[in-house]
Amino acid sequence: MTVGNEKENDKFITTEALQTEEESIWNTFKTAFSDRNCLGYWRYPIFSPLGEIRKEPDIFIVDRELGLLVIEILPITIESDIETLYAISQQRVEHQLRALIGNCDREPAIWRKVIGRAIVALPHITAEQWQNKGFHELPNSQNILFQNQLNLNLNLNCQTPEHENVETQKFASFRESISQISPIVPGESLEDKDWELLLSVISGTPVLRQPQRQITTSGKSRSHILNSLRDKLYDIDLQQEHIGKEIPPGMQRIRGIAGSGKTVLLCQKAAHMHLKHPEWDIALVFFTRSLYDQMTILVDKWLRRFSGGEVQYNPKTNRKLRLLHAWGAKEQPGLYGIICEHHGKRRWTVADTTEKQPQQALAELCKRLQEEITIQPMFDAILIDEGQDLVTDADLKFADKQAIYWLAYQALRPVSVEQPQEKRLIWAYDEAQSLDNLTVPTAKEIFGAELADILNKQPQYPGGIMRSHIMRHCYRTPGRVLTAAHAVGMGLLRPQGMLSGITNKKDWEKIGYEVNGDFRRLGQQITIHRPAKYSPNPIPEIWGEPVLEFETYNTRQEELTALSEKVMHNIVHDGLNPSRDILILILGTSMEAKDLEVQVAEFLIQQGIDIYIPSAPQNNTVTFAWQESKPNMFWDDGSVTVSRLPRAKGNEADMVYLLGLDSIARHESDLTLRNQLFVAMTRTKAWLSLSGIGKYPMYEEMCQVISSCDTFTFSYNRPPKRDISEDT
Repeated sequence: MTVGNEKENDKFITTEALQTEEESIWNTFKTAFSDRNCLGYWRYPIFSPLGEIRKEPDIFIVDRELGLLVIEILPITIESDIETLYAISQQRVEHQLRALIGNCDREPAIWRKVIGRAIVALPHITAEQWQNKGFHELPNSQNILFQNQLNLNLNLNCQTPEHENVETQKFASFRESISQISPIVPGESLEDKDWELLLSVISGTPVLRQPQRQITTSGKSRSHILNSLRDKLYDIDLQQEHIGKEIPPGMQRIRGIAGSGKTVLLCQKAAHMHLKHPEWDIALVFFTRSLYDQMTILVDKWLRRFSGGEVQYNPKTNRKLRLLHAWGAKEQPGLYGIICEHHGKRRWTVADTTEKQPQQALAELCKRLQEEITIQPMFDAILIDEGQDLVTDADLKFADKQAIYWLAYQALRPVSVEQPQEKRLIWAYDEAQSLDNLTVPTAKEIFGAELADILNKQPQYPGGIMRSHIMRHCYRTPGRVLTAAHAVGMGLLRPQGMLSGITNKKDWEKIGYEVNGDFRRLGQQITIHRPAKYSPNPIPEIWGEPVLEFETYNTRQEELTALSEKVMHNIVHDGLNPSRDILILILGTSMEAKDLEVQVAEFLIQQGIDIYIPSAPQNNTVTFAWQESKPNMFWDDGSVTVSRLPRAKGNEADMVYLLGLDSIARHESDLTLRNQLFVAMTRTKAWLSLSGIGKYPMYEEMCQVISSCDTFTFSYNRPPKRDISEDT
C-alpha cells in the first residue's frame, strides 16, 4: 500500500488537540513528509512509564525508506539542566522505539527488518548554542533536531515558482538531516508485502488476530479456509486509524455500516483515553448484554497493546474506565443505575414503567429522572455503541431531546469553561441495524433544536479531528452478503418499490456504493453498485463457491432436517467448532420467533447436537426461569447457539443459519422485520444459509437479490416509508 498517495491530512493523524508551538513543529514534519510513502502520528498511543506519569511519543512517523522515527519534543532552553533533562528524554524515546520495534518483531516476516531512529527535538536551542556549551560530547548527542532545523517558516501566502523551489529545498534538507541521524535499531529495505505488514502492525490489527485452530479434516473444508486467513492482515484503513486513535475535544458521531468495526474502534478509543488521561472518568456504554464479555476482552487487548503489556483491564476493580450496559442490573452496573446512585435516587426497572420493552422503558425512566432532578456532571467522556438502539419514539423524549442521550450529555463535564456545550459524547450507530425503532439518530433528533448544528457548524476541530465520520468499508461480512442484506432490508427490488433507504447519490457513495440515476425524479431507473474494494473480506474469492444460499421447504420438518444435516457436516467434515463458529438465528415476530427457537433447539438435541440458548443456565436447556438466567452469556463451549435476533446483535460467526424467512415473507412490508433480516444476514463472517417454508412473493425478490450480486437496478417510483439519508 502506498500511503504517500493518500491525501496529506489522511495519513497524518493528530490524536489530540495541540498547543501553538506543538502545531508549528507538527506542521513542519507533515509538510516535509507530505510526498513520502509514510504514516505519521501526533502522540501515537504507545505509553512508556516515567515515574507516576505515562507518556507517549510526541511524533511518530513510519516511513518506507527511513523506518520508524520516534521524536520527543523537549521545550528546554540552553540555561536548563541540559544533561539531566536530555538524558531522561533520550532514554524515554529509545524505550518507546524499542517497544514499537518489539511489536514489529513479533511478526516473523519482518523480524529484525525494521529500522528505528530515536530523536529529540529542541525547538528553543540552536546547534551553535549546543556546540558552544560543549553538549555535543554528550552520549547520542547526534540524534537531535535543533531550532534552526525545526523552524522552517513556511509561507503559504507566496505561491511563486521561485518561492516553491526554495520551500522544496528547505524541506528536502530537513529530511536529509533526519536521514543522517544514525539508527539505533538497524534493519533492511522492505518489500511491498513487508511494508504492508508493518503498517498493519502499527495500526494494531494483530490484536484482532484469531488463534490457530486445530484441523482434523483433510481436503478443502471451511476450517482450512479460515486457518489460511489467520495470518492475513487487512491493508491499513486510514479512516479507522483516525477514529480509533483520536481523542476529540467535544462530541463525535460515528456512522458505520454493519461490519465496519465500530465496536472495535470504540474499545480502542476508550483504552487510549484511559492511558492518556488516567484521571478521567470514562464510560463505554452498550445495549446488548451479551456484548459485555466481548467488549471486556477488546478493551483489555488494546490496553495491553498500547502499554506494552503493563496495563490490563479488570472491570471489577477499574473505576475510571467502566464498561456499562445502558440499563445495568443489581450485580452489574449500568449507566442509568450509576447516575441514579450518584444522585441518591432509586434505580427503577422495566416493571416500574408503562413501557414493557427494555429500550422504551429505559427512555421513560431517563426522562422521569431528568424531570425530577438536575443531573450533575460525573464523567469526562461517554462512548456509546449500538447508538441506534437508544433512540425511541417522540412521546418518550425529554423536551425535544432523546432522553437517554440527553441524560448522558448532562452527566458529562464540559471540555472547557470557555465552551460549556462541548462535551465528549461519542456515539456510533448504523440506523439499518435498529430492531425496535426506525428513527435515525441525527444530531437534531438526539439533542433537539438547541444543539442541532453542533456537528456541522464546524466540520472538524482544531488540529483536524473530525466531528463526524461515515465508515464505508465492511470487514466482517462478505461483499455479496452485505449487498444482498442492504437490498432486501430496504426492499430495493420489491415490485411495489423500496420501503426504506437512502434517496440521494451523495449518501450512497458515503457508505461505499456507486450510483447511476437521479433520485430527484420519480420514475427514474436507479442502479447502485458496490465496488469490491469496500468489502475486502477474502472468503468468497478463496472459497470459490457461493457464500450465500437460499432454500425453501414444504414443511418445517424438512427445513429442520436439512439444518441438522448441514450443522453436523460443518462439525464433522468442515472441522468447525460448534460454539462461535456456527450460529443459528431465528427470524420473525416476537412470539413466532420464540416458538420456533424452542422447536429448533429441541429438534437439534434429538439429533445429538448440543445447543445453547443465550442466557440459559446451561446447554441443552430450552426453557428456564429468569431467576436462573445468565444475561451476559451468548456462547457455551461445545454447543451451537440458537438465538432470536435481539440477543444476537453485535455477535458474529463464520457459518450462520437463518431460519423462518416465511415469518418475514408473510409481513414483507413491515420495516421492522426487514431491519431484522438485515441484522441477521450481517452476523456472518463467511457463509450464510437462509431458509423458509411455503411459497411467498418475497422469495422471488430474495432470489433476484442474490442473482444481482453487487449491482441492483430498480425503479424509483415513490419516496420510501423511511428515508435514512444523512441529515445532521
